[in-house]
Amino acid sequence: MFARFALKLGPRRVSPGTLRHITARSFSQGSARTAHTNRKVLVPLSLAGAVVTSVSLYKWRNSVNTVSAPHTRVIGTLAVEPGADTFEMGLYLASQKEQQQRREDERAQRIANASSTVGRWIVRISLAIDDHIIKPIGILTRCVEITICLLPIMITFPLTYLSRGPLASHTWWYTLIKNILQHLGPSFIKLGQWAASRTDLFPNDFCRIIGGLHSNASPHSFKYTERELCELFGITTLDEVFEVVQERPVGVGAIAQVHVVKFKESFTQNTNGRKWFAMKILHPHVRDIIAKDLCIMRFGAGLINAIPTMNWLSLPDEVQQFSILMNLQLDLRIEAFNLVSFRDNFKKYPLVTFPKPLEAFATPNIIFEEYLEALPMETFLNYKSKLDSVELCKRVSDPFVDAFLKMLILDDFIHSDLHPGNVMIKFVKMNKLRTKVISTEEENRDVIVQLRDAYVSGEDSFVGLLKEVLTTYQPQICFIDVGLVTELNDTDRVNFIDLFNALVRFDGYKAGQLMIDRSRTPETAINNEEFAQKVKGLVATIRNQTFTLGTVSIGALLDQMLSMVRTHHVRMEADFVSVVVAILLLEGIGRQLDPTLDLFDSSVPILQEYALQHNESSLLKDTGTFTMMALWLSLEVRKWMNTSVKQLGYLLKTDQISPNY
Repeated sequence: MFARFALKLGPRRVSPGTLRHITARSFSQGSARTAHTNRKVLVPLSLAGAVVTSVSLYKWRNSVNTVSAPHTRVIGTLAVEPGADTFEMGLYLASQKEQQQRREDERAQRIANASSTVGRWIVRISLAIDDHIIKPIGILTRCVEITICLLPIMITFPLTYLSRGPLASHTWWYTLIKNILQHLGPSFIKLGQWAASRTDLFPNDFCRIIGGLHSNASPHSFKYTERELCELFGITTLDEVFEVVQERPVGVGAIAQVHVVKFKESFTQNTNGRKWFAMKILHPHVRDIIAKDLCIMRFGAGLINAIPTMNWLSLPDEVQQFSILMNLQLDLRIEAFNLVSFRDNFKKYPLVTFPKPLEAFATPNIIFEEYLEALPMETFLNYKSKLDSVELCKRVSDPFVDAFLKMLILDDFIHSDLHPGNVMIKFVKMNKLRTKVISTEEENRDVIVQLRDAYVSGEDSFVGLLKEVLTTYQPQICFIDVGLVTELNDTDRVNFIDLFNALVRFDGYKAGQLMIDRSRTPETAINNEEFAQKVKGLVATIRNQTFTLGTVSIGALLDQMLSMVRTHHVRMEADFVSVVVAILLLEGIGRQLDPTLDLFDSSVPILQEYALQHNESSLLKDTGTFTMMALWLSLEVRKWMNTSVKQLGYLLKTDQISPNY
């Protein structure tokens, strides 16, 4: 288990963490002087400075006219399909087209390899029998198996609504669903995990319980792994390329498992000098199993959708969306593409990193990623209370929160599975400006080894060393398992911007109307006026908390929003909900590390950076100047007032100023 900007000859790229560091240092150094400054002069000058800086930077940013380069990278034989509405959809379409072409080529090759006309006809007949008899029988058999497994859920369904007392809580029924889904295999495990993220469709208790689904799959045979590796590298034994291939996987999921491997020194010329890698490999026959299950799910969704009271769920559309998500995970080259994209996006952010993939050896079935020696975020969260220091925890939470806000605001390219298991922490030394890592890989690795040894020695030893490491080194956040990302297409982006404009103006009623009008099925929404009034009340709560300088829990507000969406049958787009769920996960982890976390305040450095660059992929790129100015200035003023109040309280407490003089 382990602000201050200086525009000289041109803009200087400053990371959000550096901005926070500079701002905090400026307040600290200037607190005594500020205590004796005339507040009547300071407040107007500060606000005026914020206005002038904001206007000039935003206009300068809009005057820059750059065009993002097209995606021309090829990994293996996979390239982004042109004309797709998002980068991820381009990869999906290209992968599906390639797989279809491969199947057709294999069938044609089998026919061509027959030695006679009769032989070719025999092959054609066998293929037809396979398509029209054997495969349908397999699907029917699987359907019977699924039906038998689901019978307990269907039989006990009435009890959840007719019973009284303990049974009325429904938690026992949700637990039953969870156990049955886990038994049904990879497709249904993934289905449950997907359903747990759709709090706009399902009750919170259901999502919480089903969210605990994990794969109970046994690792597949190492013989299969060995055969796949030998075929990939064109070798007869693994010893020709590998020095070490750990037979026992370090992780087994519903779709794939992960082994640690070490390449031979003679082969490192093909791996950029690196030896150690994490190798992910798909389970055998997993594509066929999932294809059968998806076929059955489509049929079942059609039956349920025929029920008049259930059509608002649009289950056939949701199954189609789920099918895309599953197929994205069945081509591991897509994960390699995502890793490369994230590394490009964060190449100027030294406190955030992603493992580097071996692009030359990425295939649909196998991917090699840089092996990370790091502390799991889960382990850190388990021991954070023992540190007894919010400041030390903030050293971890700040770059983590900044990374997510950059994904959301600047890149519109968001890690879709930000639970603690997919976040790790390295410890590095930075230069004074915190713009470059100056410690070596070997030194960074030694820190993790020492922490691992201390963890084995006992809690006191581990916590003591962790405090020392957090004081001496800078935490570097590492994200893994990026097989799925969230992007908004042009239509979703327009809808998001319109909703964003209404929210910035605190026009909750308009925001509620937009959510219904731009939903997937506006005609299925119920009590539209009541919904709009509820959104109006929720936005009023945000406004009041914002201007009373309280810590705003965006997660709690979004959770209320999704509850209202579910109650009024407002069908949200899946990608939009994914963004909301990602924010919920972010704030959940962030507040464990920093109970005072306020995403409004944390977003200010990102918005400052947004003004200093022109990013064609940004989620807010089409937002009007007035809207961005209103948002930025309101957050800047709020943050300045918050800081001033805290500083004033500190100065009064330490008798540096006295109201009696």
